[in-house]
Amino acid sequence: MLKAVILIGGPQKGTRFRPLSFEVPKPLFPVAGVPMLQHHIEACAKVPNMKEILLIGFYQPNEELTRFLFNAQQEFKISIRYLQEYAALGTGGGIYHFRDQIISGSPEAFFVLNADVCSAFPLTEMLSFQKEHGEPNSFVILGTTANRKQSLNYGCIVENEGTNEVLHYVEKPSTFVSDIINCGIYLFNPDIFQHIGTVFQKNQQDMLLEEPTNGWHRAEAIRLEQDIFTAMAGQGKLYVYKTLSFWSQIKSAGSAIYASRLYLNQYHTTHPERLASNKEGGPKISGNVYIHPTANIDPTAMLGPNVSIGTGVTIGAGVRVRESIILHGANLQDHCCVLNSIVGWDSTIGKWARVEGTPSDPNPNDPYAKIDSETLFRDGKLTPSITILGCNVSIPSEVIILNSIVLPHKDLNRSFKNQIIL
Repeated sequence: MLKAVILIGGPQKGTRFRPLSFEVPKPLFPVAGVPMLQHHIEACAKVPNMKEILLIGFYQPNEELTRFLFNAQQEFKISIRYLQEYAALGTGGGIYHFRDQIISGSPEAFFVLNADVCSAFPLTEMLSFQKEHGEPNSFVILGTTANRKQSLNYGCIVENEGTNEVLHYVEKPSTFVSDIINCGIYLFNPDIFQHIGTVFQKNQQDMLLEEPTNGWHRAEAIRLEQDIFTAMAGQGKLYVYKTLSFWSQIKSAGSAIYASRLYLNQYHTTHPERLASNKEGGPKISGNVYIHPTANIDPTAMLGPNVSIGTGVTIGAGVRVRESIILHGANLQDHCCVLNSIVGWDSTIGKWARVEGTPSDPNPNDPYAKIDSETLFRDGKLTPSITILGCNVSIPSEVIILNSIVLPHKDLNRSFKNQIIL
């Protein structure tokens, strides 16, 4: 019997995703037409003998999350539960706090997946790898190859090339360590809790030597990467399975468009029915495009590549959309143009208006390049990136918005470039 745990974080963890995370918890943001979390759940549900999926985070239970869990259980015919942390406990502290729930029913192993990654999720391959490599009680990290410069932004893994054992692990090193990086997807068995428990007891002892300030929370706040993997490396317990399939982080709103492209491309093999095609009386489709059945699109519009159209969207005559996510209820009026942008819920773009951003894609000439999680500002200026319209934003006719972020509920009356519009 197997289980899966998905770490969904909490409100203060989605700051780089604003203003989109103001309206919906980041894990429920639609990527390639479905909530980000659904890609994880679907991959877990396909694993043979998977009995339960647990979500761990510190979001307050809300209507959207409850509805999503109910619908996912109905669709995938598997138990899915949300376990709320009392505070942010880190990637190791959350699973340790709920260890009794995880080991209930005596699973032989369980997966742990971070919610903010986009991947082909080679979970069955990780299971096969664990059986072929190392001891039955060994743990597996999913790894991939990055270029030397970008590897510094991730957890870096030095492996034994013959056995794939992790010999050394460093989280975000200051100098080059390895081009194999941690993908934030793990395969554990219940023995992992002994290792986390050792760190918890040490933290408790350290707390006794300090001033008692919220000590219990600080003792339970444990990071798998820095506190567990670093110490476990080189002991014959930790192995890395390197994937050649796609993987990316989803830290910023810009990375959501890139993740959408990766998932839309995967749909050719996993969900061809989700991809739009050119039909008589329908819009012109170029490349991979997802259109929700409730969207109303003029046949003279041109969509794609890499476009995702949400529920109830209206798209007028002559509209051009490329490399963008259009969220539910948006209205794109005649002849407007949307490129490299996310158009928020119930927003309106007027006739002949232009909304355009700068793509933040990895270097296409480097097969190991990853997307950069750019900071919002560089040298006191807004970093050029995709344009984001929050919910209920209104762009009037013939206005141009370039490389800007527009917070929710704004009615603009002129053009903007490289601005955050509050």
